[in-house]
Amino acid sequence: MSALPKVLSAQSLEQAIADFKKAGKKIVFTNGCFDLLHIGHVRYLEQAKSLGDILIVGINTDASVQVLKGPTRPIQNENDRAEILASLKSVDHTVLFGEQTPINLIKQVKPDILVKGGDWKKEQIIGWDFVEGYGGTVKSLQFVDGKSTTNIIAKSKT
Repeated sequence: MSALPKVLSAQSLEQAIADFKKAGKKIVFTNGCFDLLHIGHVRYLEQAKSLGDILIVGINTDASVQVLKGPTRPIQNENDRAEILASLKSVDHTVLFGEQTPINLIKQVKPDILVKGGDWKKEQIIGWDFVEGYGGTVKSLQFVDGKSTTNIIAKSKT
């Protein structure tokens, strides 16, 4: 496998996935806005990484975050969020996606394991049926109570 940048374009992701699968690597995928990185994110991503060899994180673009979270979000732009997450030891690669759900990215990655935080029930996780349909695994990981970007933003306003 060639040395890849940690922040991947959708185009470079295609070749990276082919290389990982050819090398027999177990791919874990998760996604989110990751607007303000906090300890809940860090612990969640470390737990996700422990499930496989390669952790790929799909990150909502600024436009899709605004649709999901409102006009005052995101706090940090998409390129900064992608680079910050990619700097974590647990994260192998990040890739931006602009759709409201990550289903197209999940279909492109075809991860061995699809994960979300513990506040998501399996049936709420976008792509769970697709992943299980080809024999992949879907996991809802431990949630860190009281640690959320929304809570941090609210606290900063008081």
